[in-house]
Amino acid sequence: MRAWFKTGTPWIWLNAGAIALCLVMVIGVLGLILVQGGSHFWPGNLQTVQAKQLDGSEKLLLAELVRTEEVSAAVLKDSGVTLDAGQLVYPRHLLKVANRDMYGRDFAWFLDRDLANWQQPQDATVIERREWGHFFGFPQKLLERDQVVAEGAALWPELLTRITRANDIQDAISEIEKADIGRINNGLEQLRLERRKLELSGADAAQLSTYDQQAAQDRAELDAQYAELQQQLDALYADAKRDTLVMTSAEGTEISISLSNIVHAHQPNAMNLMQKLGHYGFAVWSFLSDDPREANTEGGIFPAIFGTVTMVILMSIIVTPFGVLAAIYLREYAKQGTVLKIIRISVYNLAGVPSIVYGVFGLGFFVYILGGNIDQLFYAESLPSPTFGTPGLFWASLTLALLTLPVVIVSTEEGLSRIPSTIRMGSLALGATKSETLWKVVVPLATPAMMTGLILAIARAAGEVAPLMLVGVVKLAPTLPVDGNFPFVHLDQKIMHLGFHVYDVGFQSPNVEASRPLLYATALVLVLLIVVLNMAAIQLRNKLREKYRSESD
Repeated sequence: MRAWFKTGTPWIWLNAGAIALCLVMVIGVLGLILVQGGSHFWPGNLQTVQAKQLDGSEKLLLAELVRTEEVSAAVLKDSGVTLDAGQLVYPRHLLKVANRDMYGRDFAWFLDRDLANWQQPQDATVIERREWGHFFGFPQKLLERDQVVAEGAALWPELLTRITRANDIQDAISEIEKADIGRINNGLEQLRLERRKLELSGADAAQLSTYDQQAAQDRAELDAQYAELQQQLDALYADAKRDTLVMTSAEGTEISISLSNIVHAHQPNAMNLMQKLGHYGFAVWSFLSDDPREANTEGGIFPAIFGTVTMVILMSIIVTPFGVLAAIYLREYAKQGTVLKIIRISVYNLAGVPSIVYGVFGLGFFVYILGGNIDQLFYAESLPSPTFGTPGLFWASLTLALLTLPVVIVSTEEGLSRIPSTIRMGSLALGATKSETLWKVVVPLATPAMMTGLILAIARAAGEVAPLMLVGVVKLAPTLPVDGNFPFVHLDQKIMHLGFHVYDVGFQSPNVEASRPLLYATALVLVLLIVVLNMAAIQLRNKLREKYRSESD
């Protein structure tokens, strides 16, 4: 046995077992996220069930069975439930009853003993609304300006056609409100700021009067454009509210839903496998491309995806040149000695500083000091409303660049140190200067190591949350930092972020059960986004490695 240990074989097996255990844990976490997040978009069947209420009365519900669990009698006793003698464990079901405007809640727990007569009616319908969440019920008739236009067998195809029409109208309304009216508001604000700028520059009354006359003409033109757009909006809103769907709940209560408030409708019990797969794809695409609704418990996460990608790209643009230049100086030009050792130790220690410290630094230095001075110098006419003196996209990217800078420096230094000295000496022997050797021979060969540092930086930055809460990321910012108004990319705007969205949905949501599947789905998207960004960087690194390897050969 002692000889076996001396061979080192046990340590090889120990390392292999540790790696295998880590892989199993990673695969398990990813599998949990994939199953919990992906299953959210599958259209679950609706069931009518007779439910016994706490007061002893019975009520017919139309609900989706979310999950089933067993709960101990001790827990139920503390909640005031009447128990059966001798029974220690009770199965209970979580039902999604929807109809929040009627019941005041979307989900409810029921003991299995209190539920009876489960059935799956074919015409049970799920209505996804822009407000008040989902509605479960049975369609009765379709009204156009209070006149019945479809009912019975002709109702469902006509309803789907008119929902598509209503959604097209909503898209047109959104385009006018965000793009056209946003452009007019931006123009009016620019007129105000230009006059304020003239006042601060000491312009006399004649100059101000001349500007006011020109500004009055421009303002009148913008007001005329706004009035025209407002007429278009009024017509679109009236057109969107033209149709109304009359539904009944399971217990027979009738409710009218304007088609302008309906995003989508489907009948899961009547769908075959292919139809459910088609609905699944549609639901996933909507989740990735739509804006969030209902305090982030409904809708999509496109603003968070866009904000995350934009911030990571800006961070990469900022951190790469600074990290590479710092590493080249430390490795190639700095004089070896105590000071250089202290600098290297400081760089290594910066990699271990908690990220929230970088957030506090970014808020104090970048936002308040640097951003405040930029406002004083270049945006004085906007004060006291801050432009760059408030958290925003640029400061979030800059903070992440500072956070990941040590990673890029260390990786680049390691890459430079691995370049054989014979290559340097060969270049110098052929007559190249030290600078030419560095920039035309050594640095290109070290490019794969630089890309490795960038890959590590992207992986860390994309998942950070704590510092971003202080320097530019918010709960809800459906307006993207890119639009048609000059300068087109607005680095001062606040953004959404997938990591913060996961935190908000998981810990700050007012509707826990509704947000639970969105938590897993958003986490899955964040993991996939990091994988895609890293794979793109790895592919680029491999191409550079092959290119410079062939050139060196």
